[in-house]
Formats: sequence, structure tokens, C-alpha cells
Amino acid sequence: MSRAALLVLADGRFPAGGHAHSGGAEAAVKAGRITGAESLESFCRGRLHTTGLVSAALAAAAVLGADPRELDAAADARTPSPALRAAARKLGRQLMRAARATWPSDELDAVAREFPKGAHQPVVLGLAARAAGLEPLDAAYCAVYESVSGPSSATVRLLSLDPFDATAVLARLAPELDRVADRALEAARRVTDEGVDALPSASAPLLEIGAEAHAAWPVRLFAS
Repeated sequence: MSRAALLVLADGRFPAGGHAHSGGAEAAVKAGRITGAESLESFCRGRLHTTGLVSAALAAAAVLGADPRELDAAADARTPSPALRAAARKLGRQLMRAARATWPSDELDAVAREFPKGAHQPVVLGLAARAAGLEPLDAAYCAVYESVSGPSSATVRLLSLDPFDATAVLARLAPELDRVADRALEAARRVTDEGVDALPSASAPLLEIGAEAHAAWPVRLFAS
């Protein structure tokens, strides 16, 4: 295993399509829920403990060898918004293309054939980490970081927020990222004995509602 592979997978320049998605920040900015660094931190904290936790557990479970079909169905069940399900599959398809080119794997090829329109992004993230020789906790960290770094980067563009302030938000959240990644791994390890119902199902209704409203906008800067 090369731990440096985690840096490649988590790098914002990895061509997985995440730069085109705001993680709900665009809708939150328009609704007035994100106006600066303080409210961005609150938004990211909420996203971390809901979407981030669920995504991290799915990704870690994929590394541990859980059935990708069952994980994808579990991800679907935990994503009420059709707009978010579509975004997750689009991101999963793009991540799959990048992962197969970077870490060729028979398993990735098989899942790509089974989900031609894309599996949910966290499931693909875990499979990519597995192909890269990473550990379940590595995949969980990648997922929780993505859950907050996407909105942080997007808000710099949406509000002209000082990048230093946006990065400081991520630094302040770092201890919570540690705790959420550990919780996600603990849940993922229970899947072998308890099935996918052991995975967390934390919800964020405002993210779901915002995603549906955002999908209907005639003009938007980000895809989701």
C-alpha cells in the first residue's frame, strides 16, 4: 500500500468532476443561509455530520468488500432527493472513469459495466480506494473531507469569500472530521454481520429541499 495514493484521490485536481458541484452551497447562499465564514462553518458542520458521515461509511464499507449493488441501493435509500441521486450518480460515473485510468482493476471494470449510468459516488470512491490499495479509514477520510471542502471552495467563488478564511473553516473542523471518519469506519465494519442497515442514515432535509430547488434554476454556476 502507498499512503500517498490517498493524496492523489483526495486532491481537488483529481479529474473526478467535483469542482462542478457546490455540495448545496449555491442554494444555501441564495437562501441567505451562507453569508460569510461563520455561517459557512455552520453549514459545513451540518453537512459533515449528515452527508459526510453517510458517504464515509459507504466508502469504507466498499473498501471492506461489501457488495457494491447493496451499497448502491443503500445510498439510494438514504438520498430522498431525485436531484441529489442524479448528481451522485453523475459524480460516480466521472470518478469511475478517472479511477479506472489511474488504478486499473477488474473490480472497477465490472462495476462500471453493471452501472453504465454511474453508481453512487461514495460507493465508487470506496472501490477506487480499494483499487489504490488504501485502507477503509483512508476512504472515510477522503469522503468526509470532500463533504466540507466542496462547499468551502464553492463559497469562495459564490461570495468572493477570502480563501484564507474558507481554509481556516476547514482547519477548525479538522477534529470533527477525525471523529466522523472513526464513526463511519465503525459502522462500516458492522456491515459484514448486520448488512447495510448498519450504515448510518443521518439526514439533512434542507440540503434535499435546496437541491430540488437548485435543479430547477434556469441559470446556475454549479451543477448541484
